[in-house]
Amino acid sequence: MKKRRLAAGSALIVLLGWLLPPAAQAQPEAAPPVIEPVVLEEIPHDPGAFTQGFEIAGSALYEGTGLAGESQLRVLDPDSGTVLRSAAVPNDYFAEGITVVGSRIWQLTWRDGVAVEWDAGALTPIREVPLGGEGWGLCFDGDRLIRSDGSNRLHFHDPADMAETGVVDVTQQGRALNGLNELECVGGQVWANLWPSDRIVRIDPGTGAVDLVVNARVLRERGIPATAQVLNGIAHVQGDEFLLTGKDWPKTFRVRLDAA
Repeated sequence: MKKRRLAAGSALIVLLGWLLPPAAQAQPEAAPPVIEPVVLEEIPHDPGAFTQGFEIAGSALYEGTGLAGESQLRVLDPDSGTVLRSAAVPNDYFAEGITVVGSRIWQLTWRDGVAVEWDAGALTPIREVPLGGEGWGLCFDGDRLIRSDGSNRLHFHDPADMAETGVVDVTQQGRALNGLNELECVGGQVWANLWPSDRIVRIDPGTGAVDLVVNARVLRERGIPATAQVLNGIAHVQGDEFLLTGKDWPKTFRVRLDAA
């Protein structure tokens, strides 16, 4: 009798499951809103700069450029785009993303297996530390370094020594979003260029979920030659204002990204 009562109870549970209203069932993630950048100003940019990292700190705009044997760390005037100082990346590394941490700058390498730490004031390398996996984009959220590697994964690192402390998988509507490239940390969120495209996404680093998409294709229509490569440079100015540029782009755009 006991077994029969359990069987009947199980059947009742199944029946109730069929009768549950849709609101009680799991819902798919909503598509994030899509916006376009509002261009406020066009600023000259070195068309020979294979931009890999872009970040404002104080009154300086720092840019890291790539390609083996040609990589540099640069200091630019953010208002004019003029290159004020530059230094070659050591050992002919193929450099990637950069971020400023106090008086230091961390710069990734693509497949060389190291990250380079620089003195930001002197623009001289201080040391190299091992880096597991590929280096693409890098930003600092005030507590930890966040790195992309071209996949859908963000890696968290200790800013003191680049030791990895965790990871999060990035998804859009529940699906893995690959191609995460140059990064910018702003207000607890991560903005990421998507390679190979002219799109940017905003990511919640706690969950990995994308909550905003920027379609920046409109920038190419403002004098960017077809031979120029992808959008790959995000530098936060203030509020909802950013500087955006790309690899071999002759212009940097000061834009407003209105996420309201």
